[in-house]
Amino acid sequence: MAIISMTGFGRGEVSEQGVRVIVELSTVNRKQFDCSLSLPRELGCLEAKIHALLHAGISRGYVKGNLLVKAAQEGQAVGLFNRERVKAQIAELREVAAYVGVKDDLSAASLLQLPEVVNNSALFEDPEALWGLIEQATKLALEKLCAMRAREGEALAADLKQRFQTLKALSEQIAPLAQEVPRRYQATLEKRLAELLGDGRQNVVDPALLAREVAVFADRCDVSEELTRLASHFVQVEKALREGHASGRTLDFLCQELFREINTTGSKANDAELTRLVIAFKAGLEAAREQVQNVE
Repeated sequence: MAIISMTGFGRGEVSEQGVRVIVELSTVNRKQFDCSLSLPRELGCLEAKIHALLHAGISRGYVKGNLLVKAAQEGQAVGLFNRERVKAQIAELREVAAYVGVKDDLSAASLLQLPEVVNNSALFEDPEALWGLIEQATKLALEKLCAMRAREGEALAADLKQRFQTLKALSEQIAPLAQEVPRRYQATLEKRLAELLGDGRQNVVDPALLAREVAVFADRCDVSEELTRLASHFVQVEKALREGHASGRTLDFLCQELFREINTTGSKANDAELTRLVIAFKAGLEAAREQVQNVE
């Protein structure tokens, strides 16, 4: 399955029997699933159903949803408008217009701009009866949302794959350099001893003592275990990217483990070139981890 992004948008609209239902969904990244719905007060009893429907299709991320129910343009529902309220508002508007000397230019289209002219009770008399339309619109919006998240995920997966390949290449450069560190230390130590003791006095230093010192240094700066674990983590990263879907938590955990191992490697480096590679690895890993935060 492909990597899924946590960013997307979807809109669903269904019209039937004079009623139009519009659902808009948008998502952004978040560690857990979270949902905030904006819907008419009269439909509050359906919020749990909508929440469950969304959670079934989205495992992680912050979902913001907006539900709108209104009369369809064709075949208006009987009793949709609050006629008495419209009549009273029009009368008052004309009275005020005449009082202040403003032209009376009210038209049929302007009726829709009046507050509370729609008789909500006609639409929301039975919320459960609207569930079929709301469910259809929500599923349609969710389908489009998931399609966008999948498209975003494809680009995200390609980017992450490239970033982790670069990090893996850096880790592979560390191994041969780390093996040379004890040898360079021994050569440097012998050179300094020669400079301190002077010509012809190198034999004063016990070779066994020198070898022991180099061995202790080599053990202290040995990063073979860290490199082995790094290689293992990269295998897991490739598997997570290949399997995709809800792999965001897995990738985030692996980024933490990669940082742990490279940080230990850096503390043992004792070499300028190794330190440079470790710094480059950390910078690349931080950028990769920021991208991972967008994976579901």
